[in-house]
Amino acid sequence: MLKRYFTILMLVVFAVTLNAKKNDIEKMLKKIEKVSSFEKIEKTDTLRSYYSLKFTQQLDKDNPQAGTFEQRILLGHRGWDRPMVIITQGYGGGGSFSSNRFYEELTTLIDANVLFVEHRYFDESTPTPCNWDYLTIPNSMEDYHAITTAFKEYYKDKWLATGISKGGSTAMFYRAYYPEDVDVSVPYVAPLCVALEDGRHESFLEQAGTQAQRDAVRNFQLLLLERKEVYMPLFENYCKQKKYTFRQPLSVIYDYCVLEYAFSFWQWGAPADKIPTMAAGDDAIFKYFMSSCDPSYFSRGNRLDSFSVQAVKDFGYYGYNIEPFKKYIKEPLQDYYKKIMLSEEWYDVEFDGSTHRKVVDFLTENDPKMIYIYGQWDPWTANGVTWLRDRNKQNIRIFIEPNGSHKARIGTMPEATKKEILDLLQEWTGYRK
Repeated sequence: MLKRYFTILMLVVFAVTLNAKKNDIEKMLKKIEKVSSFEKIEKTDTLRSYYSLKFTQQLDKDNPQAGTFEQRILLGHRGWDRPMVIITQGYGGGGSFSSNRFYEELTTLIDANVLFVEHRYFDESTPTPCNWDYLTIPNSMEDYHAITTAFKEYYKDKWLATGISKGGSTAMFYRAYYPEDVDVSVPYVAPLCVALEDGRHESFLEQAGTQAQRDAVRNFQLLLLERKEVYMPLFENYCKQKKYTFRQPLSVIYDYCVLEYAFSFWQWGAPADKIPTMAAGDDAIFKYFMSSCDPSYFSRGNRLDSFSVQAVKDFGYYGYNIEPFKKYIKEPLQDYYKKIMLSEEWYDVEFDGSTHRKVVDFLTENDPKMIYIYGQWDPWTANGVTWLRDRNKQNIRIFIEPNGSHKARIGTMPEATKKEILDLLQEWTGYRK
């Protein structure tokens, strides 16, 4: 009997504690002036209380008259006395809001609070009307600064910024624009492009992996081009079934899917022994081709317009090495990215390299606490900041996963490297799960 009463008492205490924590969080959200709305959402992670909220932001940091938009944020509250990780997501929020599961490596490793910030002009953080003039890196940096400033009043422990891929670049930009906002930055697989067609990826891919792996990739591309007349009818039917439409002729899209294959292969760490040869038959070859480089990437309405605009304006991208394929691709597109991904109004837009220069200057002249994670054969490593390893930095640390891809994480590192990173995080934040 006593055991039963004790169990009931503990359940009551637990419920009261949860309700008190909920009330405290909601009081905070109501006090933050720029939080225009919020709702509690349930996740399988029972250690944190999750809220989806909207945060009012200025469209243009230099012109308040331009108006405002609502930016979507996911708050995962672990405790007032815990660190805060702000995730500088480079795209939309997607399943981070809708799924009942949420996982982010750094947050888990130091058992922290988390603010997952959807990037401006993506998904529910898209202004109405959608004026592309205000989609710039400096304006997006102001978004993160405003959020951090508002929440720092309540979360007073260490602050960390992190992100993956474009989100990793965003975390790097954020540190350069607002160095004092966070204590530690952990960008994952983060490129720093110098131009729309950066120029460093082509030579990088000529050195990736082993000669046998590179030959297998190149031979597959040549096979697709040599037998284009065989695969084009399959390609046309595939695109028709998927209802894809494009800004360039289908034959051009086919060629660029072939060119993209090498980048995709190394980016995702595909196994070379799975690349089909003629012996596999045309159906198997085409199926593998589409699974590796689906043409939806180059299609209209693929929800990548916001990224494409950023790439052209100030984020940058990569080009392709046409030389080995000139026999088959006789007239490659000049400014291919603009012509495939965007409408004619973007053809004359010049790339703004000011953020690249700002970040390089900041990282050269300063030594903030930053942990960079890269994969050895990830093409985005070609224009990462691995050059910082030769600059005698004490706090900027570069870790490269051997044979790694764009999937490189702290958890995929060799055990000794993983321990070194975890020790650093503990030294810098005081926490380790």
